[in-house]
Amino acid sequence: MRCVIARFPFELTKGGVLESMKGVKPEPVTGESVTIGRRHYPVKQVGQIVTRQDRRDFSAAEVLRAMAQLGFTCRALPKAAPSGILGSQHASAMLGTPRDGLTG
Repeated sequence: MRCVIARFPFELTKGGVLESMKGVKPEPVTGESVTIGRRHYPVKQVGQIVTRQDRRDFSAAEVLRAMAQLGFTCRALPKAAPSGILGSQHASAMLGTPRDGLTG
């Protein structure tokens, strides 16, 4: 499959990606990831190995799109849950407020 990553054309195949990643130890996943075989790799690590480019030269979205088109399972960065006071206020609102005058 022909794809463009960082303005450079690449002819990628699923078998070629599997071969490139064979024996590569996955780095810790902290964001987007690609499942290759039974391992989860950070998308930037996969992009660097497959394209032989510096990670700063391409975006994670470019590599995710190419890997998804090749049939690999890709996981996007999960959306952050509300935290702090906003999260507590939301939870309190969902539980409701106590009514005045009720006892025990």
